[in-house]
Order: sequence, then structure tokens, then C-alpha cells
Amino acid sequence: MPKLITALVAALALVLTAAPAAATSCECATPSIDRYQQWLASGEGTTVPTTGSLLVPDDHGYAARVTFLNAEWHVIVVWLGNQFDAQADLSRSAGFWLTYRATDDLYVQLRPASHWSGGDKWLTRIPSTGGRLVSRFFSFAPDKWTWLPELGQPAYSFASALTEARGLVFVGKTPNVLAFTGLRVDGYRPPCVSDAGTR
Repeated sequence: MPKLITALVAALALVLTAAPAAATSCECATPSIDRYQQWLASGEGTTVPTTGSLLVPDDHGYAARVTFLNAEWHVIVVWLGNQFDAQADLSRSAGFWLTYRATDDLYVQLRPASHWSGGDKWLTRIPSTGGRLVSRFFSFAPDKWTWLPELGQPAYSFASALTEARGLVFVGKTPNVLAFTGLRVDGYRPPCVSDAGTR
């Protein structure tokens, strides 16, 4: 019996020691935040950087950093499947956790594959954090999502957008300093794509 107890204690210690390594290996081989590899400046609106990946090394991995300049619409994109042509069925998802800093309010649009282009999308407000790092949950309940008259009314239902979600698109019309360090969608784990490119 003592030998059995010793063996069990040793096995438990091995599991506990390996846990952090296992958690770290959940990220993709290329830069990613919670396995999301594509955080992109679209070139719409004056931003720094102007185009391309927003991912930069951070204390515990990577952060997506971008600055919105001027009073105009700015657009940054996260591809949910890590490539443009991928899509995800989020109809059973409760919502997503976002860890971020923002010096002003902005919005996030849920863009479906069949209605990708244009500003006439379902969106929800992402409140300013005053520059502090916070984690907030954003529900996929339909009454939490709306549209802006300035951008146009969507010609499709929010429920249908959830079934073919291609990306989360962050938009804002005011100067803003933004950093994203976490994105976790309930019930969805993005695939790592080794040759994911920008578009």
C-alpha cells in the first residue's frame, strides 16, 4: 500500500507540473491570441499601423495593438477561422470574453460570410476602459445587438449571422488607443492555420 500511495503522489505531481506547459501549447505556432492568428488593420480609416497584422510581442505572449486617428470610421478585423474563407456556426454560443484596453468607446460587428462587405451590420458597443486592461463578457442575445443608422440597417437577421460568422470587425469613429490581449468565444475553438495570410 505505501508503494501505491507513493506512485499516486508522483503521478499527481507530474500532472500538476505539466499543466502550465499544456496550457501554453494551446496557442498556435505562429503569433496568436487565444489561437486567433489574424488581427488585421484593414486600411479603412487612419490607423497605426495602417494595414497588416496588429500582433506584437507582449508580456505573456502577444497583444493586438492599434491606434485610431482622426474623427472618421476605422476598421480592424479578426477572422474567426484564421483565414478569410472560413466561417463558424456560433448559434449555440452564449457570447465571448474580450480582454482589452480602450481610451474611447467603439463597436464590434459580427460579419457573416454571405454579407461580409459594407457597414450595414449587426453590432454591439465596446465601452471605453479609460486605458485600463479589463475583461468583459459580450452576449450573443439578440437584444444586445443593434445597428447604426449612419452605417445602414442589415438586410439579414442576427440569428442568421451567427450561423455563418466569418469575423468580428471592430469599428470606431473617434481617436482611440486600443490593445487586445484575450478573446474567447463560448463553445468555439479556432483552428490554427499554418499558412494564414492577410487579405
